[in-house]
Amino acid sequence: MNIDQVLQVLSLSQKKPLTPLQELVLRSCWEGKTYNYMAAEVHYGAQSIREVASQLWHVLSKIFGEPISKTNFRHTLEVRPLTKAYQQLIEKHTSSNAPTLEFPSGPVMLSSRFYIPRSPIEELAYREITEPGCVIRIKGSSQMGKSSLMLRIIDYAVSVGYCSVNLDFQQADSTVFGNLDKFLRWFCANISSKLELESRLSEYWDEDIGSKVSCTNYFQRYLLGHLTCPLVLALNEVNRVFEYPAIAQEFLPLLRSWHEQAKQTEIWQKLRLLVAYSTEIYIPLKLNQSPFNIGLPLKLPSFTIQEVQDLAQRHGLDWRDGKEAKQLMSMVGGHPYLVRLALYHISQEKVTLKHLLQQAATESGIYNDHLRRLLTALQEEPELGAAVKKLIAAQERVKLESILAYKLESIGLVKLECDRANFSCELYRLYCESANLGSFE
Repeated sequence: MNIDQVLQVLSLSQKKPLTPLQELVLRSCWEGKTYNYMAAEVHYGAQSIREVASQLWHVLSKIFGEPISKTNFRHTLEVRPLTKAYQQLIEKHTSSNAPTLEFPSGPVMLSSRFYIPRSPIEELAYREITEPGCVIRIKGSSQMGKSSLMLRIIDYAVSVGYCSVNLDFQQADSTVFGNLDKFLRWFCANISSKLELESRLSEYWDEDIGSKVSCTNYFQRYLLGHLTCPLVLALNEVNRVFEYPAIAQEFLPLLRSWHEQAKQTEIWQKLRLLVAYSTEIYIPLKLNQSPFNIGLPLKLPSFTIQEVQDLAQRHGLDWRDGKEAKQLMSMVGGHPYLVRLALYHISQEKVTLKHLLQQAATESGIYNDHLRRLLTALQEEPELGAAVKKLIAAQERVKLESILAYKLESIGLVKLECDRANFSCELYRLYCESANLGSFE
């Protein structure tokens, strides 16, 4: 077998594609490179490289029924013929020029061929998540790919032996935010459940010392004390908490305090925080209380034209000359969801690019449902609609009240440059100009 066939066998056996780091480790080992060389090449810790490699040798040993290690990897597999069964699987996998399409909805699955790596963001995150007591902050407006990236960071962490919990605050009932005590009890109970641990709130909750200390004790003495490995705590759509200032002003500094405790107390080094949010915090916090000015910040950018072309190819479209990619991006920018939805419909031959662009901002276009959700958000908060009217009238970047600007950025409608806002893409500008915003004052 050659290295490409080994990678295909491993990917098919696991029923999911290899991560970029896994593929790099295998190809480098095949070429005889040392772990220290790989670490220096991709700016990882050598120990992280060894941990990834160890997992790969374990899986390969099970697949081929004999011990596989770095020292015998190439020597053992290069002389081994590809079995007929794997040959047929590989041929079947690679011969299909028409990939099975996935309707874009929610996070992109780990096994999906339609995930576009956001290099070097993934590599930075994989390296940082192995640092004791770390915090990784992922910022991006709605449907920019935060959850998809989080899934891959969590998957990497699990691959090196960590535990993980993924909490999405959008799934919390509004009653949960009634008061701080109720919120923190919900928070701890959910984490216990996801770790398959019995909830023992009554043993650690003490109203005399307060909810925050009780929550901290629960984490330190029970959750972290119970675990023998690091815990990746992924908090998705934290901006939902911003809507409840009384909760935010207590909970967010609490997260910061846990990070600070990791510098002094070894057990808190087990906790690795992964925080995703859509916009800057607009709740007043002192600089030394905010969790949004510590750790590794990762901001998800729009797709580049090269990434749009790559994604088009994965949908079976030949957009190599860049003409079609530029036309689509002139309407939707590089917004991952809007781009992918267009490619899905075009590759299904449900619509041509020309017709899609003509109908994009109308009720009959493919973005109708998406645009109506934006309009509903404006209708629910009339002051947001009034801010959009101001943008339409100005036809250029304008300065908006901070909270309004951040909320519009959160839903993806505008992009902010310094203290000025503008529509994030032509699609939104056209739709808002044609929508009935007359009632917003």
